[in-house]
Formats: sequence, structure tokens, C-alpha cells
Amino acid sequence: MYSAAAASPPRRDFISVTLSPEEAVGVGGYNNSKAWRRRSCWRKWKQLSRLQRSIILFLFAFLAVCGVVSFTSMGEPWKSLTNKSSDEQRTEPEIPALKLVNPAVLPAPQKADANAGDYPELSPQQPKMPHIRRSPSNLQIKPPRRDVRLKTRHATSKIVEELVQADKEEKTEKSVISWRGAVIEPDQSTEPPSSKIKESEKPSSLEAEGQKEPVPINERQMAVIEAFRHAWKGYKDFAWGHDELKPLSKSYSEWFGLGLTLIDALDTMWILGLKEEFEEARIWVANDLVFDKNVDVNLFESTIRILGGLLSTYHLSGDSLFLEKAKDIGNRLMPAFKTPSKIPYSDVNIGRGTAHPPRWTSDSTVAEVTSIQLEFRELSRLTGDEKFQKAVDEVMKHVHTLSGKNDGLVPMFINTNSGQFTHLGVYTLGARADSYYEYLLKQWIQGGKKENELLEDYMRAIEGVKKHLLQRSQPKKLTFVGELAHGHFSAKMDHLVCFLPGTLALGAHNGLTADHMKLAEALIETCYQMYEQVETGLSPEIVHFNLHAQKGHKDVEIKPADRHNLLRPETVESLFYMYRFTGDKKYQDWGWEILQNFNKYTRVPTGGYTSINNVQNPSNPEPRDKMESFFLGETLKYMFLLFSDDVDLINLDKFVFNTEAHPLPIWVPA
Repeated sequence: MYSAAAASPPRRDFISVTLSPEEAVGVGGYNNSKAWRRRSCWRKWKQLSRLQRSIILFLFAFLAVCGVVSFTSMGEPWKSLTNKSSDEQRTEPEIPALKLVNPAVLPAPQKADANAGDYPELSPQQPKMPHIRRSPSNLQIKPPRRDVRLKTRHATSKIVEELVQADKEEKTEKSVISWRGAVIEPDQSTEPPSSKIKESEKPSSLEAEGQKEPVPINERQMAVIEAFRHAWKGYKDFAWGHDELKPLSKSYSEWFGLGLTLIDALDTMWILGLKEEFEEARIWVANDLVFDKNVDVNLFESTIRILGGLLSTYHLSGDSLFLEKAKDIGNRLMPAFKTPSKIPYSDVNIGRGTAHPPRWTSDSTVAEVTSIQLEFRELSRLTGDEKFQKAVDEVMKHVHTLSGKNDGLVPMFINTNSGQFTHLGVYTLGARADSYYEYLLKQWIQGGKKENELLEDYMRAIEGVKKHLLQRSQPKKLTFVGELAHGHFSAKMDHLVCFLPGTLALGAHNGLTADHMKLAEALIETCYQMYEQVETGLSPEIVHFNLHAQKGHKDVEIKPADRHNLLRPETVESLFYMYRFTGDKKYQDWGWEILQNFNKYTRVPTGGYTSINNVQNPSNPEPRDKMESFFLGETLKYMFLLFSDDVDLINLDKFVFNTEAHPLPIWVPA
């Protein structure tokens, strides 16, 4: 049974609340208005501790400073890049005609014509002076593990009148980096290198500072260029690819059949700026110069002319073609050293790989076996193959220990079997001994002045010359170098001996005793008089000096068998050294006289120059119909360098000339 209260329905209570939008916000409601967001962030910021707020403010300030610095540093490079792009569009780099694997040490030769401004500028390059090198540049070889850079110049025909601004230097440098700059990093000792030459490093645009005005080609140099072109015309027309020109008969003669004149003249063309002629000759070397032939060559002559010429041209042009050819001929000459004594045979068959002495003797001449060192040492340095340098160094070490010398003077012959001097008691600085003395000094210079045995032998030999071979003539008291045969002095002097003044001057320049320069000055006067006192103004091959005054007689006497002239370079070579080291203009004037007399008595109208039989007959000098390769390789090259006032045109602190006038780099700077 239910009661009345329990049976009634349940009761529900409701509460109604009405809020306005403003009130809703005030109690923490959410909407997405900006005002609400600002109040929310500010509330959260106020909830942070003072330390937290300080850290956040510091980070914001740091980021702001970094942003300002970054913007400033990026602005200038971007502006410079924009300027460079527009500059490059206005100044396109010159494209070489030859593809060079190695960049060139010297700039490519510019085409020569009557306008001196069209020749490459000739670059001063004083030691320890950081500036860009103008043509021709020189190798800069620095101590081990240091970056080496070669400064180059932009090939242009305009003479710079003042230092260019930094941005212009940068443009100029950029336009030539691709093919004109080169560096060779040598081994810093005279031991054979163990690895191949390192690749060239491109020059930095920062090295453009200190650019100097170029030295223009002068009228006398232009005359040398004209003479070279005339000689080259005869060779190209009548003897192309053969050893020597016979200008009168318009034909040629062969010695080795290896294009001796062309190879001898390669670096001369580069230095003279004869671009077209050089490129024609390069094509012949690339396509027609083949050493794999059954022919005997003389070790000495093929080394100084072919190997030396190829190495020099490689260094000047940077073209690896010439280095490859140099390695080929170098390897083919190595059988000459397979003798019981390690003194090389005189002749090599470069096709068969055999060697032998001359038919009439087992002797080699001392000059020939001791005047191949510069070339083979450099070949080792470039290739990393030590066999070349090892072979020639053994020769020098052996000769250093030999008996039979006379106060440093050496006999003329050495036996390839016994390794001993022969024909003892005869001493000369002429044929068969001359370049032995020259290469003692030049090897010492090439190797960085470290090989004391070479220097000792050279200094002892010069003292021997002073003691035994120096005399004075009458009436002008000319100092000359005679010969000694079994204690008997002969007042005979070969024109070949006129290398000596230049060698003495080079030694004095490299720190040797000052009296060497005094002797050089006296001897170059004598060599000039060997021209001046002759009717044609050209020296004979051999002269005899009067030791006693005789009425009506000059200092110089000439025998009928000795009165020929072969267009030899030795006097001009020494004139070049003397002018380079003293600046005395008389040496240039003497050289100019010699060039004029060559043109007067030896020039052949149809092309080429000829040696002559009689320097005493101006009306009929009796031409011999032969132009030796050294006339282009040495005589005209030294003429051109003699007439230059640019001491950095083949800088003698960077290069040393071999005995055929082919410049090779000095391994370590003085």
C-alpha cells in the first residue's frame, strides 16, 4: 500500500544565467581578436621571470647585430661580381692558337712587325720585388712546401704609363690566367727527384700589385728580328725540316736528319715574338720530328741542341709537346753511358739503342762528356726519373777525382774504357775543353749553389788560367788566353774562348771574387779587337797574338787556315753578359757593329746567311754556302738580348743558359 506523498511526480529545478559578450570576455572567454591576443601575450610575458626575459632580449639583440653584419659583408662581393661580369663582357680573354697542357712561363709571342708596339712587353722582374711580370716572365722557384706563384701580364700592344688601379689589375689578371701563367716547383736539393713535376698553380689576382711599365722593342732589336726573318725565309724555302741551310745553292745539308736548325731556333722565335713562325715550327715538331730512326748522332751536339732546345721551349711556352719530345730523345741517348768507366761514348744510334766511340779512337773529348749535365739534370727534375741526372753526375764526380790536371786545367781527351785523361800536357780553353769550365759554374748555379765540388773545380781552373794561360799582346797590351803544350806557351786563341768573359761576369754576379769581373772586362776588349782589327770587321776562327812589338804589325795575326768565320756567337754572348751586369752602352755598340758586318758580308739576298772563308778580303770573303744552326739558336738570340734594356728578358737570376744558348730554370733562387 503506498502513501499519497510517495505517489506524487519528481520535481526539477533550473537556473538561468544570461551574459553579455563583454562580460564573457571579462571572465576568460576566448575570441580571435588582435586585442585579445596582445593581452594574452603580454600576460604570458609578465609571467616570465626577470632572468628569462633578459635572456630572450639578449638573443634578439644578438640576432639583429648578426643580420646587419652579414648584410654589409655580402653587399660588396655581390657588387664586385656584378661589375666583373660586365667587365668580362667588354674584355674577352685572348684564345691561344695552341692548346697547351701546361701553362706558359713566358707569355705567348706576339706577332712582330714594323711597329714596336706590337711586340710583347718585356717584363722587369727584380728578385724579392712582388709585382706582376710582363713578357717574358720568368720562373719563380721558392723553398720547399711553400706556395709558388708566377705573376703574368696581359698581352697588349699599349705601353702602360702608370700603375693601373686595383680593379683593372684584377680584370687583366683574369683574362690571362687560363694559359699564360705557370709555376714549376723544383726539388730543393741537387739529388735526383723522386716524383714527377707538380702541376702549375694559377696566379692570384692579388699579385697584380706593383706592375711596372713595359720596355718597348727598340730599333736595334727590330734589326735583329729582320735578320732572323731573313735567315728563316731561306731555311723555310730551301731546307725546311732538314738540319742546315745551304743558302747559295738553295739547298740543305744533313747531319743527323732531325731538323737541327728548326729545333735550335724554337726558343729564339718565342723570345723575339715571332708567333707565326713559332706555330709553323711547332706543327713540324708535332707531326714530323721522329727519333725512331736508324741514325748515329753525336751525344754532345744532340744534347745541347735538341734536348736543350726542347726543354727550353717547354719552359718558355708551357707546351707539353716539347717535354714529351725531350723525354723521348733523352731516353734514346742513355745507351751512351753504358761504358766500363761510365764516361759516355761520343756517338749513339737513337733507333737501335747502341753507342760507340769514334771509328778512329776510343777517346771522348772532355768538353763533350762534361757539357751535357745541365740538360740531363733538368730532364730528371721534370720527369722524376733520376737515371738521367745520376748518369751525368757520375761523370762529374769521376772527373773531379782524376789526376793529370794542371792547377785545375784539364787535358782535352778522356778514355771511355779506362776513364783516364789521355794526351796529357796539352791545356786549352778552346775546342774540346771550353765548355767544361763553363758548365762547372753553371751547374753550381743551376743547383742552387750547393755543390761545392763544382765551385772548387771552377775556382781552381780560373786560377790555373791566370797562372799558365794569360798573356798580353803588343802593341795594345790586350789580355788574351793562350794554350799550353808540354810546358810551351802558344799565343793562339780560338774564337770559342770568347765565351770566357761572359762566364767570368756571371760568376762575379753570383758572388764570386771581384777580380773575375776585372778579367772579364779585359778579355771582352780582346774579343772585340779580334773583330775590329780585321778587314771585314768579322773575327776569324783562330788568331795568334804578337807578344813583341813589331813595326806595322797589329796585335792580331791570322794564318790562312784560320781566317774563316762560321757566324759564331761567343763574343756576342759575352757582350750580352757584360751589358746586362754593367749597363755600359759600349757593349751594345760593339754588338751593333758586328751585326752590321754580318749583314754586309754574310747575308744572302735570296734568304739566309752564310759562313765565309776569308775575313781579310772585304771584296771577296769567299762564302762557304752553309748557315750553322747556332746562328739562329745562339748568335741572333744573344744579339736580341744584348740590345734589350730589360734586365728581366730572361732574368739571369732565374735562368741559366746552356752552351747552345737555351735557357733553363735555376732550381733554387739566389
